[in-house]
Amino acid sequence: MEKVLRLRFIGAAIISLKILLVAFIAYKVSLNYATDGFSVNFDTQFLFFVLAGFVAQIIDGALGMAYGVSCSSLLMGLGLSPVAASASTHTSEVFTTGVSGLSHIALGNIDKRLFLRLVITGVLGAVLGAFLISKVFDGKIIKPYVSAYLLVLGIVILFKAFKKKKDTTEVKYVPALGFAGGFMDAIGGGGWGPIVTSNLINRGQHTPQTAIGTVNTAEFFVTFFSTGVFLFFTPIQYWQAILGLIVGGVVAAPLGAVIIKYIPVKTMTIMVGSLVTLTSLFNIYKSLH
Repeated sequence: MEKVLRLRFIGAAIISLKILLVAFIAYKVSLNYATDGFSVNFDTQFLFFVLAGFVAQIIDGALGMAYGVSCSSLLMGLGLSPVAASASTHTSEVFTTGVSGLSHIALGNIDKRLFLRLVITGVLGAVLGAFLISKVFDGKIIKPYVSAYLLVLGIVILFKAFKKKKDTTEVKYVPALGFAGGFMDAIGGGGWGPIVTSNLINRGQHTPQTAIGTVNTAEFFVTFFSTGVFLFFTPIQYWQAILGLIVGGVVAAPLGAVIIKYIPVKTMTIMVGSLVTLTSLFNIYKSLH
């Protein structure tokens, strides 16, 4: 009974924070509308954003990770700055991670101790990363470095696809892992899943269901607070990207479970790693020329 009540408390917190975020976004939109107006162009570029959200959500639904890294790579390839790509990705991701977290809570795929060890430091890392990329780093200067980070993640994902021997050693520094995952997720627009989930699953300390369920639930809080920093420190200028990602993600959400039945996880992992690697190489090339 105590476990059920605590899981319900986490679920109630997710729902409450989502309502709070919607209210805050509505407030920001009303301010922008009063001063500059509010408009979204449903043009070809909007369709590309929808496609980016669709592809990223399909990948995330099949693998339980890589929404952020895939989405950010695609958005930067479409010309968005690192802060715009990360802010757009995280704003849309609040809605998808919220649904994912509530689903895992309903199924009981949560390790409460692991959740608490991840979520606190993960939020701290995400807030710091979001603040730095919003107020300290110059977008044009940092873009090649963010692309390089995403390139490394792509290579890591490919390596994991071909890795045969499973490391069963214990993850001793879970809070540090959460901080690193949250920080790099905010800086690069993705990385929480590849950094945190992959390490936990590869070391065999938790079942895949528990690891993915716990990390995905913690991801909502990490994403929520980094999004709050982005919305507080930066003007909302990328509604076209945000709405496109949400539309694409909502359409793709029910398809992930179907696709995973027909495409082997290894094949999908190779596809993700290849997509992120090639896109990041292209972004690095564009940044340096």
